[in-house]
Amino acid sequence: MDSELLRTFVAVAAAGNVTRAAEQVGRTQSAVSIQIKKLEETLGESLFERGSRGVALTPQGKLLLVSANRIIGLLDEAATAIRAKPLGGPVRIGIPEEYGYTVLPRALAAFASQHPHVEVTVKCGYSAAQLAAIDADELDLAVIFDQEQPTTGEVLFIDPTVWVTSEVHCVHENDVVPVAIYERSNWCKKFAVGSLDKAKINYRVAYSCDTSGGLKIAAVSGLAIAPLASSNIPAGCRALTEADGFPQIDCSNVVLRRNPRIKSAAIDGMATMIRDAFRPISVGLS
Repeated sequence: MDSELLRTFVAVAAAGNVTRAAEQVGRTQSAVSIQIKKLEETLGESLFERGSRGVALTPQGKLLLVSANRIIGLLDEAATAIRAKPLGGPVRIGIPEEYGYTVLPRALAAFASQHPHVEVTVKCGYSAAQLAAIDADELDLAVIFDQEQPTTGEVLFIDPTVWVTSEVHCVHENDVVPVAIYERSNWCKKFAVGSLDKAKINYRVAYSCDTSGGLKIAAVSGLAIAPLASSNIPAGCRALTEADGFPQIDCSNVVLRRNPRIKSAAIDGMATMIRDAFRPISVGLS
């Protein structure tokens, strides 16, 4: 199937009008009409319903639009990768553990395949440690949680923090609720535990650790409820809501912070890759 026919089809579907689509793709109206007719003949299906005010997709056209957008996206991605000049040099990035098994591997895999000569060093840890590392010129980029308004840096998306419970064990219904906390985190004491105090919820600290992975274990196993980012709720668990009697803990900006003293094309490339890797999460939470 000719990709140019698909591009024209997508343009007409978006514009809802052959004339406007022709202007967008830089062709005459008759040329666009011929391309749509050729595509319909190739598929043996009508893709548009014609009316006095323009065109509308048929059920078959709606199905094709999903695949056409995916195909065009892959073609554009491949063309960009081929045209991209290989980068080189070091890039040091910091990222919260919450995304160490999801977003980070996806970004690094894509970046490494395009730029094998870039030396990437990764530091996982708390936001405070990442910021200190940037100030000490030990990192070039860092993804951090930032509750401050206004924030400094590029906001990738907003990720609310909530109390999470096992769907099977339901320990949040206990008279004294067992909770899991970060052992050495001022944020956890101020915001997470603070939210329970404000809601007048009886609780006891049943599990403490230094990693979000540990908090997930506590929640999944039914040992305790745990404060986790909404994008990071494990399978078999759910967020507790106002209906359950539990308030949202906070609403953090997930921010990409850059070291202003160090610049390179490789750092710019990694920043773009991280931004693209977080985009599906942003869409899912919006």
